Amino acid sequence: MAADDRNNQRLQSVEIDEESLAAVSRDQEQERQIAIFDLLEENHFLPEGAEAGPFDLRMGLIENRLVLDVTGLGYEKRHILSLSPFRSLIKDYFMICESYYQAIRNSTPQQIEALDMGRRGLHNEASELLRTRLLGKIETDLDTARRLFTLICALHWRG
Repeated sequence: MAADDRNNQRLQSVEIDEESLAAVSRDQEQERQIAIFDLLEENHFLPEGAEAGPFDLRMGLIENRLVLDVTGLGYEKRHILSLSPFRSLIKDYFMICESYYQAIRNSTPQQIEALDMGRRGLHNEASELLRTRLLGKIETDLDTARRLFTLICALHWRG
């Protein structure tokens, strides 16, 4: 595959539907902004049937389903995914993130590291699930799926 093809198999913009977002803490807003920045810096994103990228992604929720509106050169498609398979992972991820943010303020480095390892493990598990759920729709690598999962969580934060 030519380098130009790989350069086009990517996202050039990510937008989160403002109506789908709830009020968030400073930590959560920062995590969302970092995920978008990191995602745009480096990602692999190739929708099934797309001729050429790069692509624009708009994420939102409709009736508790994840909506991914993807557009690119001659390509426009809406993907809707049930979030049911993600529910327990998202709930566990929120709990461990809250513990992690509290630990940063008043725990030992060992306690923070243990929580961070747990957080990363859950994040990886959810990212693999996302890649599986996107099979036949959108091809991504693990790092891209990790950042997308962070944004999925951003749609679920409830202040």
